[in-house]
Amino acid sequence: MRLFQNNGLSRGFRAHRPRADDRSFAGCLNSFLDTRYTASHILQPVLAGNADAFYTNGDDETLQGLWARANGMAGRDLEQILLAQIEHHRTEVFYNLDPMRYGSAFVRKLPACVKKTICWRAAPSGSADLSGYDLVVCNFPSILEDWRIKGCKVAHFFPGHDPAMDGYVAARRQDIDLLFVGGFSRHHRSRVAALIAAASVPGIRARFHLEDSRLTRLANLLPFLPPLREFRHPAEIRRVRAGPLYGRDLYAAMASARIVFNGAVDMAGEDRGNMRCFEAVGCGAVLLTDAGRYPEGFADGETMVTYASADQISRLVERLIADADWANAIAKAGYAMVRDRYSKERQWARFRELCD
Repeated sequence: MRLFQNNGLSRGFRAHRPRADDRSFAGCLNSFLDTRYTASHILQPVLAGNADAFYTNGDDETLQGLWARANGMAGRDLEQILLAQIEHHRTEVFYNLDPMRYGSAFVRKLPACVKKTICWRAAPSGSADLSGYDLVVCNFPSILEDWRIKGCKVAHFFPGHDPAMDGYVAARRQDIDLLFVGGFSRHHRSRVAALIAAASVPGIRARFHLEDSRLTRLANLLPFLPPLREFRHPAEIRRVRAGPLYGRDLYAAMASARIVFNGAVDMAGEDRGNMRCFEAVGCGAVLLTDAGRYPEGFADGETMVTYASADQISRLVERLIADADWANAIAKAGYAMVRDRYSKERQWARFRELCD
């Protein structure tokens, strides 16, 4: 199978990614892959350097410009570069993690060598058209149902455990009692209430690495403007806030924490299982997260701990810290579960099933 996987970069990662010393396409790509950013979604043949697998970030002007120049393309149009890469690679299966940029209109422009098109989309997307793809995949049943109603063929797929996490687990230390890494905005009402409760637990070492929305960043910079006051970080969160983390930095932080805290955003009803869940247990921490319908293997009191409301958070954090044997047993069970059930080998086997 000649696989082409395309991805996109978040605003936060763009601002914080390291600069590659090698200014070739291959050098910059290898530097990116070594960061392990979104590695849970990158398929095994790409990470293994399989000759039939091609990977790029189709919204990365620097990376794509390097490929274009090396291959004699004068233009800088990102869509045209991506199409040229697919044709040059003689792609058979196109797997796209950035379908909001490259939707159905892009699929209709693909060269004839492409026999199968699959995209990952795990969020409500308004009037976006993905019906041109052969399959829309993710691990949230309710979101898949929304895409099915819109006329798309859908299938269940899942993140995979990044083997690079294992090294961080082997060197685990517990410098932080409670860690959160994720987004913060005025739209995350349930998450913000949970974060305030978690940050208010007395006597613990907590740290919240937040990727703020544009409005939140502006409100924190200009808190004296009345219209912005309600959008800044609450006082409880300001005391424990730190900058955002990605890839290996995120792994290292999780491997230094007893508890990784998670709170879903309001997008998938009762469905749960965002990437942070896989990363937390994959780095050997106890996952403390909100109750809901989780993927197979994520079980309350066995491989993770859940809270039903914000007022339960303080008690659960205190118990996890006081009862080290209980916490360690859950952490070990969660790590063993995700390494087995969500391994890169199983993820790739499932992807091949989707292609068939």
